[in-house]
Amino acid sequence: MTANGAVLEVDGLVVRYGGVDAVRALTLSVGTGEIVGLIGPNGAGKSSTLHALMGLVSVSGGDVRLAGRSLVGKPPEAVARSGMALVPEGRRIFSGLTVEENLRLGLAGRRTRAGAADDLASVFDLFPIVHEFRGRQAGALSGGQQQQLAIARALVADPVVLLLDEPSLGLAPKIVDVVFEALAAIRDRGIAVLLVEQRAQRTVAFADRTYLLANGEIRLTLTPADASDTERMVAAYLS
Repeated sequence: MTANGAVLEVDGLVVRYGGVDAVRALTLSVGTGEIVGLIGPNGAGKSSTLHALMGLVSVSGGDVRLAGRSLVGKPPEAVARSGMALVPEGRRIFSGLTVEENLRLGLAGRRTRAGAADDLASVFDLFPIVHEFRGRQAGALSGGQQQQLAIARALVADPVVLLLDEPSLGLAPKIVDVVFEALAAIRDRGIAVLLVEQRAQRTVAFADRTYLLANGEIRLTLTPADASDTERMVAAYLS
């Protein structure tokens, strides 16, 4: 962790596609055991931000630091082994593999093999359904079960920072509750979480703070006390 308490620091991040800025001078930080939300309309730059942090798209300007060390220019494999894990939109599990085989793929991103068995036990405790169905083909799981598997797979990589891209997308309300409860437990374990979500009001109420992006820029910084201020949020969405 750095002197200011942040484990992840994003400083003036610029992501550009063909001369068009998708993310414009974005600055934010996430501390150990914090959940920070990113909300905003479609095309606001939320997913582009996560992809830039993971090294999946090029950074055109600014810096990304994990525990004080720059990640800019590093390939995704090196970013993962530095302690960053992404749960992508759409889950992207390997449907032809079993649940347990999917989990073991997550182990490839670990910084060290030490403690792997404990982390597997930990995710089974967090997601009992993943343990129950560990011998099943992942493609046979429901959407909510696959989302739990996707988060579990990221966690067995033993990340310092967990990035999530729309984890509640397409899920029934009851399963959304399960996902948010799991994220609270992950925060309690000291992992830094950066959460991109479509459920704006719920995210603002849940996260330690939430940044609202529009046109690639942060327009508002919100705390749980702002969750009922929908007028202000809607105005920022439309600006």
